[in-house]
Amino acid sequence: MQLLKFRLTSLVAISSVFGYAIAAGSAFVWWHLLAIALGGLLVTGAANVLNQVIEKEYDSLMKRTSGRPLPKGILSNKEAVVYALILMVTGIIILGGVFNLVTALLSLIGLLLYAFVYTPLKRISPISVFVGAIPGALPPMIGWAAVMGELSMGAWVLLGFQFFWQFPHFWAIAWVQDEDYKRAGFKMLPTASGKSKFCAMLIMIYTLCLIPMVFFPLSMGMIGWWGAAGLVLLGVFFALPSIKLFKTLDDKVARKLMFASFLYLPLSQIIFLVG
Repeated sequence: MQLLKFRLTSLVAISSVFGYAIAAGSAFVWWHLLAIALGGLLVTGAANVLNQVIEKEYDSLMKRTSGRPLPKGILSNKEAVVYALILMVTGIIILGGVFNLVTALLSLIGLLLYAFVYTPLKRISPISVFVGAIPGALPPMIGWAAVMGELSMGAWVLLGFQFFWQFPHFWAIAWVQDEDYKRAGFKMLPTASGKSKFCAMLIMIYTLCLIPMVFFPLSMGMIGWWGAAGLVLLGVFFALPSIKLFKTLDDKVARKLMFASFLYLPLSQIIFLVG
């Protein structure tokens, strides 16, 4: 369970459940919800396990990750890789068998991007966050594809919101964990200057982008006016700590932004579902 990163993996899997429920509307099937949740959990878990295998020596350098099973030697790399393969194959079989090929392929693409592109890039360039935001934004699109069997505009709207959300989310975490990341050589903040005014400005810009983006689901009929108002208010709530961070460059404010990001994602998906 520790190797699976169960809490983080569950959050990602829930995004795919919301994507399914938003696309299906009143036509959703209960056991399909369970299938998309389980399949998403397994494939995302596999990506997280492979990430830890690749970063084993770097995890041992950071306080936050040094207690994980691989750095502590509780499990071997071989055991972890076998576990990841079992998770991956089982998850993709569930998603492809219960739903369709598009759903399975998107899940596999997300896993490969996360484990083998985003993970090694973290020590090379801050562009890793941009790359990582792609597989991180796929879960609601995967849920949508499970229903529709294709990537229509609604899928891209859901992907867009989760894609932009990830920048303030990851950068707020990177701000708070900056010293720990530096020990492992991870370049997670968007600028070489670190916790600077320019870095805070980028965080603020990406957060503010979520507010005007409400126009797209509204114009497409994915949400009504009440839903749009809810997303705007939620976007303002999310943006306020980012604006304060730009003004103060305070670590405590970055932590508040991080917690606000954890609230924004599920609440925005609930609004999409009921709005």
